[in-house]
Amino acid sequence: MTSLNLYKLNKMKKILTKVKNFHPGILDKYLLKQLLETFFPGIVVFTSLVFASDQFLYLVKQISNYGIPFKVAFLAVLLQMPYIIVFTIPMAILLATILTFNRFNTNNEITVMRACGINLRRLAMPVLIFSFVAALSSFFINEFVVPAANTQARNLMLWAIMQKNLPSAKTNFSFKEFDVNKQLKRLFYISKYEDKKIEGVTVMDLSKQGIIQVLQAKHAEALPDKWKFYDAVNYTISQNGKIMNTAVFKESAMNTVFNLSKLKKLHRAGELNFFDLSKYISKVEEKEKDNPDLAELKIRLYEKISLPATCFLISIIGIPLAITPPRARFNRGLLFSILIIFLYYLLRAISTSLGEAQILDSLFAAWFPNLVVFILGCWLFYRKEFLVR
Repeated sequence: MTSLNLYKLNKMKKILTKVKNFHPGILDKYLLKQLLETFFPGIVVFTSLVFASDQFLYLVKQISNYGIPFKVAFLAVLLQMPYIIVFTIPMAILLATILTFNRFNTNNEITVMRACGINLRRLAMPVLIFSFVAALSSFFINEFVVPAANTQARNLMLWAIMQKNLPSAKTNFSFKEFDVNKQLKRLFYISKYEDKKIEGVTVMDLSKQGIIQVLQAKHAEALPDKWKFYDAVNYTISQNGKIMNTAVFKESAMNTVFNLSKLKKLHRAGELNFFDLSKYISKVEEKEKDNPDLAELKIRLYEKISLPATCFLISIIGIPLAITPPRARFNRGLLFSILIIFLYYLLRAISTSLGEAQILDSLFAAWFPNLVVFILGCWLFYRKEFLVR
């Protein structure tokens, strides 16, 4: 060992002796500073990766399938950013813990700390506190920011889908609406559309087999998730051309592009916080105890707690993984951390699918990945602290 390295080790030993005997807060501040220097870049990197892969494909799909303008689709994707950040915070915590303790281990600081009587349990305290604060922040984002952002994103996309076929200041035009199989579902004819006022609307609805419905209205309004017709007449015509029924409405509504009830089912959990979703589930249980959507809603409810808790639990794994043998040529902990992140989210996807299929209990399905992470982290920490020297 060179004299320079000996000098650094002696200096570090003196500092740590003071930290241990007189100022334990200095060690905590030192560790937290190192964690923060890696944590925020990790958030940026992981969020960018998820955005560039998953969300970019979603953006292209919305533009190609529905003809939504790029600016509107991009803004809707940006509104998904808080939800992505909630998922990437645990990744960033694990990366920050791995890199920080690997740096300590490479510089022999861990060896010096242990020589001064500072064990891994003492070193883990600042990490656990930091991860606990991160878990609270993740819960806050998931509880208050994500529901509002998801609601705005949904309304924006539906508004864009609805408005894309309505050219302003144009008369006597028509457009078609197709179903998922690219078959003609409805044909709209509009006499005049100006200043968001729609006049003289005729709709031919082919969505129901065996009959054709023709709706005529003096005025109409295009809302984000449906059309509203005023002073309307609806004709039900059989396949042989006979009028089966005629109904007159002062006001009528028609879900278009998306089914409103299905849309609410898909987005309800993402647009409510923990307490509101809990109340919503209670109402659904009172009306329909055998509702097949209850399992999915309950999993989403429990995940609002279990996902932020991952930030705290996954930090336990990082410390023992980062401390490799001094003569190791490369840090195996970094490679293992990437594998753990992949396996964790794979396990979460499988567990969630089994819970939605009611093969696993909803509570167990939401917390099972965290339970695996906790057991694995405790075993690795115990092995590194007490069995391996």
